[in-house]
Amino acid sequence: MNFLAHLHLADNSNTSLAANLAGDFAKGNIADFPKHLQQGIWLHRQIDQLTDSHEITKELLTKFPVSLRRAAPILIDLAFDHMLAKYWDEYHSASLKAFSTIAYDAIDACEQLPERLQLIAPKIRSENWLLAYRDRKGLNKAIESMARRVSKPEIFNGATKAVSDLDIEIEIAFRTFYPQLMAYSRIWTRKTPSEYLHLD
Repeated sequence: MNFLAHLHLADNSNTSLAANLAGDFAKGNIADFPKHLQQGIWLHRQIDQLTDSHEITKELLTKFPVSLRRAAPILIDLAFDHMLAKYWDEYHSASLKAFSTIAYDAIDACEQLPERLQLIAPKIRSENWLLAYRDRKGLNKAIESMARRVSKPEIFNGATKAVSDLDIEIEIAFRTFYPQLMAYSRIWTRKTPSEYLHLD
């Protein structure tokens, strides 16, 4: 899952939006991070672990061309965000525009975020990354941006076409898997290890 899904799952489980997003930038021991971020980081890792190991996503990976197998897990994350944004009204009562503003405000208000997230947070808002996922152009831009950030951008050659060609397969996988992930996120919230809970 990418940014939008992690933020939505945080809202779905009534946990910190900023802390869940911070999990994408928090490497190493969870206990080394500020207490108010720890539950979100832990939940982020549970979500990623299930996504990577689930039979639905593993089967979807096999549908990508062999040349894209290394990039495919990232492409699925981005494409699932696109599906969530495209069909947002089926998964949340607030509009995507309204939710995006809430998410941006939560990120801005959160202290002691990982440094890399602090650096890109203004860009996330100014370029409205969450809303941009809604259309194919925004998805393609996200894929191209990701390719520029990796050490071997050639692993993304042909990525936008492959994702477009697999649109139906990706939607079926998303619609089957994501409701399960929503349920798991609520269960994990109740089962968060006590050492990661931030009690006021």
